[in-house]
Amino acid sequence: MSNVDSSIVETSAGTQVADPLVGRVVDGRYRVEQRLARGGMATVYEATDLRLDRTVALKIMHASLADDAAFVSRFVREAKSAARLSDPHVVAVYDQGEDDGIVYLVMEYVPGRTVRDVLRERGRLTAGQALTILDPVLQALDAAHRAGFVHRDVKPENVLLTDDGRVKVADFGLARAISAATSTAATQGLLIGTVAYLSPEQVERGIADARSDVYGAGILLYEMVTGAVPFAGETPLAVAYQHVNAAVPRPSSIRSDVPPGIDALVARATARDADERYADAADFLAAVRSTRTGLPAPKPFGVNEDQAATLVVPLAAAAATGPVAAPGAQTPLPPTKVRPKRKRRKGWLVLATVLALGGLLGWLGWSYGLKTVPVPVVVNLTPTQAEAKLSPAGFALDTSQTEFSETVKKGLIISTDPAGGADAREGSTITAVVSKGPERYAVPQVASATVDEATQALTDANLAVGATTQAYDETIKAGLVITTDPKPTSLLKRDQPVDLVVSKGPAPVKIPNFVGKPADTATAALTKLGMKVTTTDDYSKTVAKGSVISSNPKPGVAVPKGTTVALVVSKGPPLVTVPDVYRVPEAEARAALRKAGFNVTVTYPIGFTPFGRVVAQSLDAGSKAPYGSTIEIQVV
Repeated sequence: MSNVDSSIVETSAGTQVADPLVGRVVDGRYRVEQRLARGGMATVYEATDLRLDRTVALKIMHASLADDAAFVSRFVREAKSAARLSDPHVVAVYDQGEDDGIVYLVMEYVPGRTVRDVLRERGRLTAGQALTILDPVLQALDAAHRAGFVHRDVKPENVLLTDDGRVKVADFGLARAISAATSTAATQGLLIGTVAYLSPEQVERGIADARSDVYGAGILLYEMVTGAVPFAGETPLAVAYQHVNAAVPRPSSIRSDVPPGIDALVARATARDADERYADAADFLAAVRSTRTGLPAPKPFGVNEDQAATLVVPLAAAAATGPVAAPGAQTPLPPTKVRPKRKRRKGWLVLATVLALGGLLGWLGWSYGLKTVPVPVVVNLTPTQAEAKLSPAGFALDTSQTEFSETVKKGLIISTDPAGGADAREGSTITAVVSKGPERYAVPQVASATVDEATQALTDANLAVGATTQAYDETIKAGLVITTDPKPTSLLKRDQPVDLVVSKGPAPVKIPNFVGKPADTATAALTKLGMKVTTTDDYSKTVAKGSVISSNPKPGVAVPKGTTVALVVSKGPPLVTVPDVYRVPEAEARAALRKAGFNVTVTYPIGFTPFGRVVAQSLDAGSKAPYGSTIEIQVV
């Protein structure tokens, strides 16, 4: 997102106008104070929640996306899923709604800056600093993966560093929502910003699971220690091609001071084959912590090395609270605060005061029946097992909420609210989300349906239409669906593409050569091939009567079944007129008869030829006879 530190908007003509949303109260509750940033999908504002009197980040979708009903529906569904994530390293989602065409999301307001801001300022980080940031990032992703949720858009812009040293991950669910939107200038702009972190399977097939987030986190680690992404190109397509076809280089090949352990983490996390990566964020996190123990402590991390404030990222999931700001937005944030060193005696006094106050509050809570006890961890247990574990601790269990999960078996608990390990009032109800197992949908039977009907059936089944190919089929009419790939009844993930095979009708047939063969034989053979046959008669000097002279289409031509083939059948030789050769010299008579198409035989009745002329012919002059007939002449 581009930084915007005022409520003035510059138009394409260069004119500056006031942002019309500043000062407006959205949905009767959120007063817009100032615009923080604008990105490809939304604009982020600082706002005041008038009901709870707190500062929030208000993310408002661009009108071009808010008009897309399919996108809005997906966005709302993913926002609800993201809101159920409860982890100190995840930017919380408070609310979502629509007000007079404005689709909005209400989130924590996190004061600080993004990892992108830090990289712009410092160029790159040391291995220790990078792993210190990556640790809570992976904790946040692990919480999502355990909840059956995938981030899909891990990048420096979505990792926030708060002023008090905490790390938070933003925009859970938004990348998944944008993937369903139509391709607009806004979404294309978003792709340009994120393609550097997309896994090969996201590029090739548009699908993502926990291992896709592992890939994005691996690219994030690479960029933090080298100062650049591994693949660059003039177009998003060029970058995407490299993700699919090239291995991510070793960071040490770019920066020689990068330890071998970092090379190993990046290589495993960014393997092109998802099966060769860490199975999920928890697996990656364990490897990061193992590698981190072998590195020296991170150097001071701040904007002023002379008065550097150390970045503190607790490994435990500390439940930090406080004022918060626009997740995912590169707001005009102040530099990391530098706290002057205090005298040790004053620090002890503060600590003693905090401990005394905490003890007093605990005693008051106990006295007034507000005793809190730790919530037992019941994730991956059945509701019956969970109830048996929660009841002795004084808790009731609500298992009415269910969700699909790629990682938690059907019937087991995915997460609880409050989470295991957190303190809750004794006697309160623990809300558990129970797994429905992997989200799978059966490919519908769409044979003999039109492409539009098949598309609707797949959409209704929560699947997508993939590629369409054509094939010949003897029984299904052209334009109708023959089958699908994968086959009908196959179980697929939501929105997984299904290819359609569409009929081109029966395969064409080559016309055999029936010239010179009996017409009855030709007619029977063509009919068997699925052709229609018509016949006409004509004389032929070369083809016997009743046999085929020619066909249309000609022999060797491929035509669809059902085509009409016209046969020309011979009536035999044509009739020709017999010439008059009486008294004609023998040689001339022979020539005249042959020219007319007759064969000639000669006899000599008196044994010799004193005159050499024709005195008789076997067929009368002027009569008709078939071409090729034989005429006998007598010569004396």
